[in-house]
Amino acid sequence: MAGAKETPRQRMIAMMYLVLTALLAINVSKEVIDAFLVVNESIVLTNEKFSQRLQSTYGTFEKMYQLNQHEVKPYWDKAREAKSLSGKMIEFISNLRYELISVTEKISIDSAKTIEIRNLKSKDNYSLTTAYLMGDSHDGSQGKSRYLKEKIIEHRQKMIELINPKDRNDLKLGLITDSTYFNADGQRQNWEAHHFYNTILAADITILNKIITEVYDAEFEIVNKLMDEINAEDFSYDKIDAKVLPDNNYIFVGDEYKAEVIVAAYDTSQSPEIYLMRDVDSLPISELSKAELISSIDGKSDIRLPARKTGINKYAGVIGVKTSSGETNYYHFSNQYVVAEPSVTISVAEMNVLYIGVENTVSISVSGISKENLHPVISKGTITAGLSSDKWTVTVPPDERYTVITISAIINGIKKEMGSQNFRIKRLPDPIATIANIKEGFINREILLAAGAIVPKMPSDFSFDLTFEIKSFKLTIQKGFNIYQYISNNGLLTEEMIAQIEITNRGQNLLFDNIVAVGPFNDERSLSPIILTIK
Repeated sequence: MAGAKETPRQRMIAMMYLVLTALLAINVSKEVIDAFLVVNESIVLTNEKFSQRLQSTYGTFEKMYQLNQHEVKPYWDKAREAKSLSGKMIEFISNLRYELISVTEKISIDSAKTIEIRNLKSKDNYSLTTAYLMGDSHDGSQGKSRYLKEKIIEHRQKMIELINPKDRNDLKLGLITDSTYFNADGQRQNWEAHHFYNTILAADITILNKIITEVYDAEFEIVNKLMDEINAEDFSYDKIDAKVLPDNNYIFVGDEYKAEVIVAAYDTSQSPEIYLMRDVDSLPISELSKAELISSIDGKSDIRLPARKTGINKYAGVIGVKTSSGETNYYHFSNQYVVAEPSVTISVAEMNVLYIGVENTVSISVSGISKENLHPVISKGTITAGLSSDKWTVTVPPDERYTVITISAIINGIKKEMGSQNFRIKRLPDPIATIANIKEGFINREILLAAGAIVPKMPSDFSFDLTFEIKSFKLTIQKGFNIYQYISNNGLLTEEMIAQIEITNRGQNLLFDNIVAVGPFNDERSLSPIILTIK
């Protein structure tokens, strides 16, 4: 495989790699680093263009699939598998690049994902990069470079297996890891050492991006080979089917239903006659005079139906195709779509109330719209996506009384406001001060001493998992005509309090008051007293 004739793209990639290798062989001056930056920017731009070109290729492939799903499906499934494999490999290399930047720059992964390569402080560092990629070994067996090499080999093999065995010898995939490599002194090296031993950060980033280019190139090669296999089969079409390709079958009042009608395996040099009728399941040939005639170009036409009526809307039609003998063959089609009023649901556990100092869970859903296409904003506070399909997390500021959540949705590429809801902002309810899980009444002296502290508990109907802390409280004991008071600067009974409780008599009253609790935002609360009587 390594000796096969290279494509122009692969020759370009090889040329860029030779430039990188030559740059690594000289002293790392500012000019050399700048050269790496230029090469890297060129590679990144190439990757962006590769991605766009692949999307166009997949678009063409999908049209072939729509024309003849039965015959094309096995190849279309393999093309989608190639896209998935390539996406996972690119994600792996990108994450490896972010980790390398994080280790070398000593920054977080999130920061590594956003920082520009020109702004890196350690562009010329090679010790940390070598330690990360090569480990304590000269051959990379203890570093990330070996894992990368194994992933490349595995990815390459999986891509090859997508192609018919008889056509695999013609593949030019790149991603070669078993060539013969030499260092500057002419000594042999393996793939890992040749690429990543004593290479600076700027070079490593450029090399990783160059490998991404090879992944894109391999994906492009595989997808085009699959398309060639379809053409090589020379499929014959024994029938013609009318196809309706709607943009969306679920739309809202005021929007427009749009669909593309095509004729599968039809000669695009002709323009067939297309008849359409609404609110019917089928259109008989005898009723064509009552139907709407739609113009067509290159064998297809756009259907545009205004969304005026909610519910299921049906339509049917006929496509008339002239044969070489001049006769007209008719092919029927039908479809339906749903028109709905915009419906947005925003709900919280406590109706229309958001609490200060906690992460409020809010359920947001719009009928027919996925979470990825919803864009909620809040007038005061923050809102972020949660883990569940319809859950969002909302926090609100302590100095506001009201806020509004507004929901927009992306429908057919257009952002549209779906609705909003007002919420009250309330501070957290006061906790209830307890000792041994009671607030008032009789208590056994030993149980009181064993409890040893005042514990603030949130009301039973409060669903958030949070706690206050007791800052201070006062214990008052009356003995005869004398009143004794003791202060604690936390939630625990002091030694003096314990000593006095130990000598209390049956029927003795204890008053715990001036109880101060502290919650989120250092919010101090004065809690209701605890009144106990010794059994």
